[in-house]
Amino acid sequence: MSEDQWTQRMQDNGWLWNPAQTGAQAPCLILAHGAGAPMDSPFMNAMAERLAAGGVSVVRFEFPYMAQRRSGGSKRPPSPQASLLESWRQAYALVRPLVTGTLAIGGKSMGGRMASLLADELGADALVCLGYPFYAAGKPEKPRVEHLADLRTPTLIIQGERDALGNCKTVAGYELSEEIEVYWLSAADHDLKPLKASGFTHDQHLETAADRIVAFLS
Repeated sequence: MSEDQWTQRMQDNGWLWNPAQTGAQAPCLILAHGAGAPMDSPFMNAMAERLAAGGVSVVRFEFPYMAQRRSGGSKRPPSPQASLLESWRQAYALVRPLVTGTLAIGGKSMGGRMASLLADELGADALVCLGYPFYAAGKPEKPRVEHLADLRTPTLIIQGERDALGNCKTVAGYELSEEIEVYWLSAADHDLKPLKASGFTHDQHLETAADRIVAFLS
């Protein structure tokens, strides 16, 4: 499919597409947003642009509840999990025939967690999660990791060391599949923002995250 056809297909669905400059054979990542921010949030824009510049095409879609916010609706909470998973299935079914090379799925926080629940079912080539919510805020005693122990899809999780939804110390105690690599960013929070005292900037951490993803998918 030509770039113009790709662009038209994305526009028809109201999605965003950042094509890699390396052409049709470039890896592609379907990247879903988190619970509270849309597909074109500053974080999502920054990651998509960096990944495309590094050689990974990025497709972004919105879950229906977030799309409804755009059309003038009130600030709706995320849809039930079954609805979110069905949105993921539909997105994957649309993109899979268009991609000749590697097709990965993943996302920011909730978007990545939903992708992790379907990665094996869909037969995705890889899974990428940015700020994985290992547990709900303030509830580390109720981890959301049971399915991660048996995950068969090659997975990269980029996580901040002080993420309030899964910090380094807590995650070290979980049983995770051997297919999962967790890459820790120094002193970073759930949005991969580091403490100023760490000597790192948010831009540096986003660049590092993008570089790791590009290497992982290439």
